[in-house]
Amino acid sequence: MQTFYLLMKKLLLLTFCVVLTSCYTIERNCQDYRTGDFKFTFLVDDEEKTGTFKRTEDYSIDYFEGKIDSSSIRWINDCEFILKKLNPKNASEDDAIHMKILSTTDTSYTFEYKLAIKKANQTMRVEKGTAYRIK
Repeated sequence: MQTFYLLMKKLLLLTFCVVLTSCYTIERNCQDYRTGDFKFTFLVDDEEKTGTFKRTEDYSIDYFEGKIDSSSIRWINDCEFILKKLNPKNASEDDAIHMKILSTTDTSYTFEYKLAIKKANQTMRVEKGTAYRIK
């Protein structure tokens, strides 16, 4: 009988946890961030840098340290797209990048990115960031 009560307590606790976590949903209004002007910060050799970019339906134009770089965009769905540099300067810049919007707010979105195609004998690095709308 004691085993039955212990089992019921565990089942009740599990049900409670499932109910609590099922109520939480992440906001993803990706359509709001398909186009616009954005800024984001990132680390380069332990130094924080800020870049800006303008995204249209078909292109992303990046502005960083006085340089302009452009990429084409191919949307997979409302929240995912592939970036491909238009004028790569080396072999690593020729690799396409898979971008995924994870969550959105009124003024920003959190994203992750990785190489679109996994290279043999290399672990896939996935990086995260947050972009803020500036216009």
